[in-house]
Amino acid sequence: MEFPKNVKYTNDHEWIRVEGKTAYVGITDYAQDQLGEIVFVDVAIDGETIEKNGVFGSIEAVKTVSDLRMPVEGNVLEVNDALEEQPELVNSDPYGKGWIIKIEIADASQLDELMTADEYESFLGK
Repeated sequence: MEFPKNVKYTNDHEWIRVEGKTAYVGITDYAQDQLGEIVFVDVAIDGETIEKNGVFGSIEAVKTVSDLRMPVEGNVLEVNDALEEQPELVNSDPYGKGWIIKIEIADASQLDELMTADEYESFLGK
């Protein structure tokens, strides 16, 4: 199981990787493993502003459907269109090609409330 150091984590198993004032958001390796085979990703549209912990979409696996929650408040800049044809990218490359949305961060101080890789690993009991 991967726990990249260059991302922050939520207790809802989303991750965020900051690049300047923008960031990529997805679900963790642990989350995709627990969900199983991802078959559909439904996300917010470009241009929407979503509050911290707000639902920005859902992810459907063979077994279940789970809400996707925003790690920090932000404006949706881009949705990963590749997931329409290949939702399994979330399973095979959750921190890379399987990113879900790209956002503009509204309040960077909210990042301080998220977990580091080591803290997330401890949170999972690994």
